[in-house]
Amino acid sequence: MTHGTLVPKILLFAVPLLFSSMLQLMFNAADIVVVGRFGRNGAASVAAVGSTGALINLIVALFVGISVGVNVLAARYYASAQVRSMSETVGTAVMVGFFGGIIIGVVGIVIAEPVLGMMGTPDDVLPLAASYMRIYFAGAPALLVYNMGSAILRAVGDTRRPLLFLIISGVVNVALNMFFVMALDMDVSGVAVATVISEIISALLILMCLVRTDESYRLILKRSSFSFKKLAMMLKVGVPAGLQGMIFSFSNVLIQSSVNSFGSVAMAGNAAAVNLEGFVYMAMNSIYQASVSFTGQNYGAGDLKRVNRVLADCLAIVAVVGLVMGNAFYFFGDKLLSLYTDDVQAMEYGMKRIAVICTLYFLCGTMDTVCGSLRGLGWSFVPMIVSLIGACGFRIVWIYTYFAKHHDLTVLYMSYPISWAVTGTVHFICYLLIMRHIKKRHGEKGGVSHD
Repeated sequence: MTHGTLVPKILLFAVPLLFSSMLQLMFNAADIVVVGRFGRNGAASVAAVGSTGALINLIVALFVGISVGVNVLAARYYASAQVRSMSETVGTAVMVGFFGGIIIGVVGIVIAEPVLGMMGTPDDVLPLAASYMRIYFAGAPALLVYNMGSAILRAVGDTRRPLLFLIISGVVNVALNMFFVMALDMDVSGVAVATVISEIISALLILMCLVRTDESYRLILKRSSFSFKKLAMMLKVGVPAGLQGMIFSFSNVLIQSSVNSFGSVAMAGNAAAVNLEGFVYMAMNSIYQASVSFTGQNYGAGDLKRVNRVLADCLAIVAVVGLVMGNAFYFFGDKLLSLYTDDVQAMEYGMKRIAVICTLYFLCGTMDTVCGSLRGLGWSFVPMIVSLIGACGFRIVWIYTYFAKHHDLTVLYMSYPISWAVTGTVHFICYLLIMRHIKKRHGEKGGVSHD
């Protein structure tokens, strides 16, 4: 990551991660497709599985953010060959993932039904959605352990093994989906159980990888490698990132609540569209992950000029990916939505979202990529504040003002691209100011503190 031409290396890093994300979404899509096509409740089952995403993301966002802190620390220590610090980072990350998973698992199980009720979930969807969430959160420790482990592997440039592990667990997930829903008629509960089992498998595989390696990122189980100092450093970067994710998720919960007011058919169409647009988002997110890891390693190596080149190349790549994929999904939207449901009205609702979100999704990619570079530099609080005001605050105001007067789904969805454009612009201005500050403090080369 610290030498040679950047674009081929960024793509070499990002493509396996892209395939990992795509496969994960395909396996998640299988949950919706199976219950939509073979479940006993039709559109209500699709709505139940799809409408819980915003609330799930709200609950897990903090620890997903901490995994960004893990990635930044691991990239720095790996680039600067600090073996002991790397070992402490790995041990601390795995323990935080496991015990953090227990905490949010309990929280998710307890609040599932009352919060879904507060979101205005229709009566025909509420019990199904609550059942799905309770079972899903039973697997939270495995989910977070996998996230922490894969963050470590990404930091050292390994995106291939997480891809392999995801393929294995995903195939199991799809097979169990079919078995639980079609053979045992478990409907929504069946796909939730299948998801938990597949997450446990992926977590065990990532742990085996970390335990068996001879590299500096080896997980040593015989002695405690937990470090409060490393935890504090993870939290310094990760908590603002996690809070930013929670804030985004909160605004999405409000948007989901607004969608719920249009009924279960609109919820089903929205859920299918969200799952489809996730493929575009994850493709762009692989470039965001590259910006975090490449920035972290080059900052750790003290090469600030190369840090700038990382951002420029990542921005160019993510814009192309977002424009090409987003507009392709819009062009084939009706055919893609038909994979999830045969309800014509639900498909019409889905196309309303795709027409707004997918065509302009590149704005989200560029916003996230600049944010990734800021986090790779260790500046995580600034993008959190910018996102709080520029994106989430704007969406909340939009919902209670303009959308309240013009109660239409297209009007609701327009809050996304406008907020991306505004927030991305401010992120970039912050990046320029922060780089100027870093150069004044450390100089163009060297002198960058790693600890």
